[in-house]
Amino acid sequence: MKTLLDFKKIEKISKALGDPYRLQIIESVKKYDTTCMQCSDIVEMLALSQPAISHHIKLLVEADLLIAEKEGRTMRYTLNKEVFADYAQYLNSFLK
Repeated sequence: MKTLLDFKKIEKISKALGDPYRLQIIESVKKYDTTCMQCSDIVEMLALSQPAISHHIKLLVEADLLIAEKEGRTMRYTLNKEVFADYAQYLNSFLK
């Protein structure tokens, strides 16, 4: 089965998901799937500073796991479900 992701992309996603704080951010954004989350929303949910959250979000956006959309002066984040699906397809290929 051919994956839609190249090895460089798979590595970047794996590294991004290899941090417990980034996993918590992904879980937080997933929880509010019907709305977009702002960085300040995530700061309120996690015990991390705003600069730390921003750093983790930046890495998740660079890995295409989060979609960042500018709304006025703020950024809103949603899950990139297509990339998650492609990554899951890659991982599932090991089970066949």
